[in-house]
Amino acid sequence: MLGKTAGGLFWMFRYLERSDNVGRLIDAGLNIALTPSADGDDVWQSVLATAGALETYRDRHNTLEPAQVVNFLLREPDHSHSVMSLIEQARNNARMVRTALTREVWEAMNQSWIELGTVLQRPVKERDIQHVLELIRRQSALVHGSLHGTMLRNDTFAFTRLGTSIERAGSTARILDVKYYVLLPSAFHVGSPLDNVQWEVILRSVSARQSYLWLKQGDIQPSGIIDFLIFDRRMPRSIAFCVDRVRSSLGYLADDYGRRMPCHDLIDKLTADIDAASVDIVINHGLHEFLMDFTSLNSALGTQIEKDYRFHV
Repeated sequence: MLGKTAGGLFWMFRYLERSDNVGRLIDAGLNIALTPSADGDDVWQSVLATAGALETYRDRHNTLEPAQVVNFLLREPDHSHSVMSLIEQARNNARMVRTALTREVWEAMNQSWIELGTVLQRPVKERDIQHVLELIRRQSALVHGSLHGTMLRNDTFAFTRLGTSIERAGSTARILDVKYYVLLPSAFHVGSPLDNVQWEVILRSVSARQSYLWLKQGDIQPSGIIDFLIFDRRMPRSIAFCVDRVRSSLGYLADDYGRRMPCHDLIDKLTADIDAASVDIVINHGLHEFLMDFTSLNSALGTQIEKDYRFHV
């Protein structure tokens, strides 16, 4: 496969996943802002920082008004991390690799671009925010469903799954870090009802609440949630699950192309780090430090994949 095609597939699904994750961050911010004693400015500053948008937002706005932040993250046309911009970039990449996609995947991507573009043409009113966030999740699921239902399991599929899994793993790490390192007001609140409510919001933001409560019989414990979202390989948004998918996809490419690349050594290291850790080790070492180490290595892996498979040649 040409490097340009591989890169288009990889980034199409990274941008699609990123748009979904921005929507999830907004949803988490809205819910956390409603919890007792939550400081609205801190919440929205944290959401913007996690979305990689804080500096750009501050350049354009002086206050952290919730409606203003939400619309900035959803529809700011010249901000590359807004949902509208991300969907545009995903669709542009899909058009570039149109011949590598099935008709169903292309039509699902195009439909998502049209529907989201329509609802984001105008500022989103407060009463419509949840509807728009649900639409973002639904359209993302539509594209992924078309992919899994119609695409051959070949190198094309491997590059789409690499983009999705690397982006999703990084998002789960950032969402966890926002809660633990930024949003919790002080050590006094650890284990309090406020702390438990905020942890439950984090589960909701990664569509994991129902699964967690079913497995843990309703017991909301920070250590259990950390373990679930980092190490549980049954949870499709857990870090370990995503790392396994990256390793599987890179393993397929190594076998199919008959060559190992430096990125294969990086994914082996990342997998070994996850396997050697546990929730107790993470908590004792520091959750924030663990997540930052993972995020850094995950980002380096994405960059190495681009170099190894010559996306820009």
